[in-house]
Amino acid sequence: MVGRGPIDDHGLVTPRRLFFRIGWAVHRAMWRLSGHRIGTSAAGPDGVGTLFLLSTGRRSGAIRRNGLYYVEDGASFAVVASNAGDDADPQWWRNLQATPAATIEVGATALAVRAREATDAERDRIWPRFVARYPVFADYRSRTTRAIPVVILEPRR
Repeated sequence: MVGRGPIDDHGLVTPRRLFFRIGWAVHRAMWRLSGHRIGTSAAGPDGVGTLFLLSTGRRSGAIRRNGLYYVEDGASFAVVASNAGDDADPQWWRNLQATPAATIEVGATALAVRAREATDAERDRIWPRFVARYPVFADYRSRTTRAIPVVILEPRR
């Protein structure tokens, strides 16, 4: 279907995907130029923060950086593999499935983490927190037939 995925029937990037790519590129640039002061934010008790996830590309082995919304869950961080409601999982989630060890950056703090998919109980508890703070997540869920994973990023020792 034209416009639903990252690439349309003519091999072109869809407007929605292009918007997200440009937005996150600006986000990354602000973060770098500000010395990590602008571009990520801590999550409040009921809020959604932003972080950068550094994961290893499953084919290239290169480090990939993705900006994601998160909520804190105890000592862990939860993110949503929504891919803006597309039917395919985002590449960063596929990379984490292949290599769960990763790093997250929140402000000037880097933290080594291990990724895993949330249990059903965790997802049921965490998903409403994302939707309450950023209602477009409910729209993402309505756009796709796949179950959107909630990913838990647990600190590694």
